[in-house]
Amino acid sequence: MLTTEQIEQLTLVKYPAAVLNEPARQIENLDSWVERLALKMIELMYEHRGVGLAGNQVGLPLQIFVANPLVERGNELVLINPEIVEEAGWQEIEEGCLSLPEIFGKVRRRHRVIIEATDLKGNLIELDTQELLARIMQHEIDHLTGTLILQRISPVAKLAARRQIKKLEEESETGSEQRRP
Repeated sequence: MLTTEQIEQLTLVKYPAAVLNEPARQIENLDSWVERLALKMIELMYEHRGVGLAGNQVGLPLQIFVANPLVERGNELVLINPEIVEEAGWQEIEEGCLSLPEIFGKVRRRHRVIIEATDLKGNLIELDTQELLARIMQHEIDHLTGTLILQRISPVAKLAARRQIKKLEEESETGSEQRRP
């Protein structure tokens, strides 16, 4: 359980933060803090102009993500403990990630996925998604398993992004040094 103050202090976590590679834990109790967390994640998703954001991306290895393919307020999805239960077809499209700014690459994903998850009210829901929404769902579930797009893009795309990857690693090292007592 997180306090309101802890939730308000959450920020977007960038590569190479270790939490991005951690498998997320299931959320057992849907207390009021989960709704506050979801609202903060939605705020951060919009602030960074994203269409999805997973718990790991705010430093919390918890199985929750928010998404909105329309990028219009009021159409947000909040999924807790999501699981892909059915999938079909394939598509390969360029993707990016808020935690890996300016890094893009083609990622092969399922064209259609059916997701089972819990909503904020504790109801089990099932979503039949296709195309962009299916891609967002798979991307965010990847985060919850500790998988980044760096593990999904081709070696050529990774090579093309090497400068940006190195820059993120250097920024992380500099930031760590500045925070040390």
